[in-house]
Amino acid sequence: MQLATWNINSLTVRLPQVLDWLAANPVDALALQEIKMTDDKFPLQAFADAGYQAQWFGQKTYNGVALITRESATDVVKNIPGFSDDMARVISATVQGVRVIGAYFPNGQEPGSDKFDYKMNWLKGLRDWVRAELAQHPRLVLMGDFNITFDDADVWDPVGLHESIHCTEEERYHLRALIALGLVDAFRLFPQAEKSYSWWDYREFAFRRNRGLRIDHILVSQALQPLVQACVIDKSPRKNERPSDHAPVLLTLA
Repeated sequence: MQLATWNINSLTVRLPQVLDWLAANPVDALALQEIKMTDDKFPLQAFADAGYQAQWFGQKTYNGVALITRESATDVVKNIPGFSDDMARVISATVQGVRVIGAYFPNGQEPGSDKFDYKMNWLKGLRDWVRAELAQHPRLVLMGDFNITFDDADVWDPVGLHESIHCTEEERYHLRALIALGLVDAFRLFPQAEKSYSWWDYREFAFRRNRGLRIDHILVSQALQPLVQACVIDKSPRKNERPSDHAPVLLTLA
């Protein structure tokens, strides 16, 4: 079984890239973030023609998530139950016996801002809900654009970006708190090359210079950890013409 996450930064613009990537990487489930479209604009037929089913939760601006699956997804839930939010950030479903949560974590803008406060509250709401989900679904995967780095190894310039957005201790506390629920960072279950990132700014030739951050993560439950065979960042789509600024992250389970 293979699962992947990709912040596509507009499905309207990059639908052909997603379909090409799925043709080359026929995963069982793909979580998309920042689809940037309302529900009525979702290209369901294009995915059906490619042999996939889809669940989606659309919104304009910088939100909207989708879950693309080979087999039917059941028990679909949108956003975080019990947490009041008008942003389309989370979609979850059961896929082949695995509870899959695809999430687009808030950016937070900058420490001390209203958007940062919203991010902290959102992270707490997510953690409370994931705790309950784990109790009900021991085989669980939480993946998406987390907009948080784990530590300095995930940052191209840890000194210059110290305590800046995505790299603050407060954000990382919440990420560690998710791990403490009984999850593990699948990427770091394996030796990885230094300076392995999943996001690069469009400006200043950041991708060419590998000035990036690892902010797209796949967390797996302890019940699934023994089944993890690989977790990789596929940088090749970042070389496309008009690419997303994020690269897909791909998980392989036995």
